[in-house]
Amino acid sequence: MSLLDQHPDLQASLHDLYRHLHQHPELSMQEHATAALIEERMGDLGYDVFRCGGSGVVAVLRNGDGPVVGFRADTDALPLLESTGLDYASTARGVLPDGTEVPVMHACGHDTHITAAIGAATLLARDTDAWSGTVVFLFQPGEETAAGAAAMLEDGLWDRAPHPEVIYGQHVWPGRTGTIDISSGTAMSFSDAWKVTVHGRGGHGSQPENTIDPVLLGAHMVVRLQSLISREVPPQQAAVITVATFHAGLKENIIPPTAEFTVNMRNLDPDVREDLLVALRRVILAEAMASGAPEPEIEELYTFPLLVNDPAETEQVTGVLRGLLGEDQVVTKPAVMGSEDFGALPDALGVPGVYWFFGGMPAEVVDADTPTPTNHSPFFAPVLEPTLSTGTTAAYEVLLARLRR
Repeated sequence: MSLLDQHPDLQASLHDLYRHLHQHPELSMQEHATAALIEERMGDLGYDVFRCGGSGVVAVLRNGDGPVVGFRADTDALPLLESTGLDYASTARGVLPDGTEVPVMHACGHDTHITAAIGAATLLARDTDAWSGTVVFLFQPGEETAAGAAAMLEDGLWDRAPHPEVIYGQHVWPGRTGTIDISSGTAMSFSDAWKVTVHGRGGHGSQPENTIDPVLLGAHMVVRLQSLISREVPPQQAAVITVATFHAGLKENIIPPTAEFTVNMRNLDPDVREDLLVALRRVILAEAMASGAPEPEIEELYTFPLLVNDPAETEQVTGVLRGLLGEDQVVTKPAVMGSEDFGALPDALGVPGVYWFFGGMPAEVVDADTPTPTNHSPFFAPVLEPTLSTGTTAAYEVLLARLRR
C-alpha cells in the first residue's frame, strides 16, 4: 500500500488537481492562474506564501527549531498541440512573447511536479508532530526558457525566504512508473540556444544568379554545424547540436531576402562548451562569407547551467528512496543531456542540491514495440497512478528524513 492509499481523501484531491492543471496549462512566465491556485492551496494548508519572480510562488512552513530544507517544483507548459486523447486533454491557447498564438500543453509533466509538491506539503502540514524545522517550497515559473530561476533570484528570493541547507527537486519522465533514476555528481547538461538570422539578397526563383539565396546558405550552416560534433569534439565527450526550427520565404518562386533558424547546443564539460560556442559562431560567419552574404545576426536566447547533484547528499537521498521503493526500483545512472535551471537555486546560496527522475509510463507502454512518448511529445501523458503516489511520497519522505524529530 502506498502512502497516498493511506490518505484516500488526499489522493482523490490530488487526482482532481492534476487533471485541472493538465487541462489549464500556461506558457513560461505567464503562469498567473497556476500561481493563484498554488497560493490558495498552500495558504489553506497554513504555509506563509508570497509571490516571487512574477508568477513564482514561495511557501514556507515553520515548525519549531531544526533544519531548513527546500523543495522546488516547476510550473510552466509548452507551446504544443496535445494529441494524447485524454478526456482532460488541454485545448488551451497562449501567446508567445513575439505575439504568435499557439496551443499549450503540459508536455513536460510540470503539472505532475506541482501536484506531487502540494501532496508532500499537505502530508507535512497534517503531521507536524513528526518533524521539526522549516520547509520552503519553491514553485518556479519559466523553467522551459531558463528564465524562472533567474527571475526569482533577481526578485530577492533569498533575501525574503529562509535559507535552506539543501534543496531537492524531481522530474517525471518516460520511465516505468513506480521507479526512480538518480545521478551522483553531474546530472544534467549545459544548454545554450541561439537564433540566427541569415541575410541574403532576394529575387525571382528563375534567376538565382542575381540573388544570394539565404535558404541554401542557411542549409549549409545547418549541415556544417553537425560536423562540429563528429570532428571537433573528442569522442570521449558528450555533446549535442540540434537545429529544430528553420523559417524562410512566403512563396515557392521567390527567393527570400532572409532566413532564420534556431540552434540548441548541449554538453557536460565547461571547456567543451566554450570551444563549441566559439566554433558555432565561426561556422556561421564563415559560411556567410563563403556565399558573399552580409554578416548574420546571432541572438543568444538562453543558457541553462550544468546541474550537479552533491554526491554526499545524493547518497543519503538514494538510501531513503531505496528504503521506500525497494533496491531494484531506484537506479543510479549517468548524466542525461536534458537541461534544467534548478541548479541555480542552490548554487546562489552555495548549498547542495539533489534532483531525481521518477517514471510516469505503465509497463505496457514502456515495453511496447513502438517508441515510448517522451517529454515534449504531444503524446506525453503520465499515468496517474502510481506516478502521483511515487512523486508525492518520494518528495515527502526525502524531506521528512531531513526534518524528522
